[in-house]
Amino acid sequence: MKRARPGPRALGVQVLCEVIERRRYLDTALDEKLGHTGTDAALVQEMTYGTLRWYHQLDAIADELLDKPLKDKDRDVHVLLLLGLYQLRFMRVAAHAAVDETVDAVTTLGKPWAKGLINACLRSYLRDPTRLDSLVQHDPVARLSHPQWLIDLVRNDHPANWEQVLAANNERAPMTLRVNLRKQTRDAYRQRLHDAGIGAAELSIGDAALVLETPVPVTKLPGFDAGDVSVQDAAAQLAAMFLDARPGERVLDACAAPGGKTAHLLERTPDIALTALDVDADRVPKIEANLKRLGLTTRVRHADATQPDTWWDQRPFDRILIDAPCSATGVIRRHPDIKLRRRTEDLAKLAATQDELLARLWPLLRPGGKLLYATCSVLAGENEQRMAAFLAAHAGAIEEPLAHAAAQRRMHGIQILPGRETMDGFFYACLTKR
Repeated sequence: MKRARPGPRALGVQVLCEVIERRRYLDTALDEKLGHTGTDAALVQEMTYGTLRWYHQLDAIADELLDKPLKDKDRDVHVLLLLGLYQLRFMRVAAHAAVDETVDAVTTLGKPWAKGLINACLRSYLRDPTRLDSLVQHDPVARLSHPQWLIDLVRNDHPANWEQVLAANNERAPMTLRVNLRKQTRDAYRQRLHDAGIGAAELSIGDAALVLETPVPVTKLPGFDAGDVSVQDAAAQLAAMFLDARPGERVLDACAAPGGKTAHLLERTPDIALTALDVDADRVPKIEANLKRLGLTTRVRHADATQPDTWWDQRPFDRILIDAPCSATGVIRRHPDIKLRRRTEDLAKLAATQDELLARLWPLLRPGGKLLYATCSVLAGENEQRMAAFLAAHAGAIEEPLAHAAAQRRMHGIQILPGRETMDGFFYACLTKR
């Protein structure tokens, strides 16, 4: 007898358990689970992204609804309850349909005993949402829907803006485009979008950024397959502008995957000798695919930037971009799984990697050359503190001031907070060598 394919709620539970229990990337888990079926893919994506976005709030409500915590082996039942609560609190799904469909999903989990439990909890929520909302408001972790350690760090690093940062993390990210100016102007591409029934607004960041009124699949973007446009947040587009590579220069993109900044560098200045590296062999093909779609070519290598003896030809670089591995706390609105996958103990390891990248790549920069350090983090320990430590240890390094209307000046570098002028959270600092 052929086994019935899981419905969208059961699929959602499978995806969420991969993230919560195994710390898998949400995008990867979704691709694996939805790769065999296109049915209800949008619904599964909405429920999984939303449940993770509001996980800490939903978890607090679930704990209040349950008479006692579920056993570890029944984590999937707990996750199904969270998914059901997300539908009732945040989705435009009829309450009776949300309850019935969520209860029915228990059968796919192979735990029919939990039907009554899920049904009772969801109906209990519907009977008294006001009391549960009050509980949420009195619990900062639940109200802000972030882990306590992250709340504490953001509050310490951004005392005047910490609640706005956390609120922005819980918003849906806009879809921002980078028009390929080698093929057309931004105005011309905006008209193409208009003709296709897609509304877009210009952003003040450079001359290539557009933000869509409503996100669409990339297949709907005119000329996407032909390389006329790319999807890239406006804050990330600042990297190529700040690095300001000139024709004929040797440029290193040290942590290049998936290749958005690499491509932007080549679009802005085609006549550069650019080397793109990434330490993750699985991600290097993504750089190559990005460049191929855009009709760009450059030197792409799978290599560890901190081990230049294995890949460097001993010729100094004029420009170096270090888009360093980081906590990604500036892009939580795009990747809400970060709240659950990231741990406070990760930060020391990341800082050590960031320091090593700076120390190992600095000797590769020619005198007078420029190094741009970037992260998609809002945490000072990965940003200005790394710059302070590097400058204290390298007398030949001079910080060059950066400025942007949407950015805050920090002790070193500039910080863009998530949500400012539609942008993700990013940090930039620029160094030149004496």
